[in-house]
Amino acid sequence: MTQNPAKDDPKPETENQDATEAKANEAQTPDPAALIEAERDDLKDKLLRTLAEMENLRRRTEREISDAKAYAVTSFARDLLGSADNLRRALESVPETSQAATDNGLKALVEGVELTERELLKTLERHGVRKIDPQGEKFDPNLHQAMFEAPDAGIAKGLVSKVVQTGYKIGERVLRPALVGVSAGAPKPAVNGLENPAADAGDKPAN
Repeated sequence: MTQNPAKDDPKPETENQDATEAKANEAQTPDPAALIEAERDDLKDKLLRTLAEMENLRRRTEREISDAKAYAVTSFARDLLGSADNLRRALESVPETSQAATDNGLKALVEGVELTERELLKTLERHGVRKIDPQGEKFDPNLHQAMFEAPDAGIAKGLVSKVVQTGYKIGERVLRPALVGVSAGAPKPAVNGLENPAADAGDKPAN
């Protein structure tokens, strides 16, 4: 019997495999348009990030420059506070009776010290340095340093009753806190007119 050569020919099967592989390769090959779009999106994202970083850098640089201008005289101003304190102490050391006297020499001296103090404070203010004089204000631990707390009938509890030493600010920063005394409120009333009833009771004779 004669065999059919068409059945033994492997060519059709090979052609089918080649067609299948070609289709698979076409499916794996990325679309050029999709590649371009993805690259564009990536570059856009990088550009936006770079612009944001540059804006943050610009703002930070402006803030640093502003702070440098505002606080450049911090050390110098702190050194001048001692001179301002000494001028104030000199004025406070002169009794009011002496200031009201007719001694022209003393009056001229006091006026000269007062003028020097005012000029010094004005110069400090021009450079952003301001006094902290919180007499009668609410105690603020960010601006004040409490030296003592004492009863005071004339000032409510928690308010500054005495300024021991004025403080100073430069810009928004505290250059030196004000040293203050804080009111503890009105003193407690005595019991039966006795400040220390326990002590007085101990002095009574025993029955």
